[in-house]
Amino acid sequence: MQMDILIFLKPWYYFIMKNTGKCLCGAVGFTVAVCDTKSGACHCDMCRKWVGGPYMATNCGTDVTFTSEENITRYDSSDWGARGFCNKCGTSLFYYLKPKSEYHMPVGLFDNQDEFVFDHQIFIDEKPDYYDFANDTSKMTGAELFAEAMKE
Repeated sequence: MQMDILIFLKPWYYFIMKNTGKCLCGAVGFTVAVCDTKSGACHCDMCRKWVGGPYMATNCGTDVTFTSEENITRYDSSDWGARGFCNKCGTSLFYYLKPKSEYHMPVGLFDNQDEFVFDHQIFIDEKPDYYDFANDTSKMTGAELFAEAMKE
């Protein structure tokens, strides 16, 4: 583990400092100042329709910059979230959590993926029966996730 790219913030959290990535065709690039090494899967119906399966992402916070923003289309999928995609190749770029102004970005888009750890799943109650992950992760239903969000 390269300590020059990681900062130790809490005993159980590591964050990658400055990571970059791009869409499939390269029309949209991005830089995140700090992103969580913990990645998760969202099994909600909307995410599965959006990406064709579980949405595997990590929290990148608020400090994300994009190149060629004219190639990004945003879709307001709910009162609390928007989804971004490349309007050239269709790559899913981010889920934007409006109340916190946070970007949750697919782990597969990052140039450096070595430090990510798959450790949580949300909307587990909406996960279809035809797949399961072998990883030992924490799991939350949609109701549990919303209850936790209301505490903050």
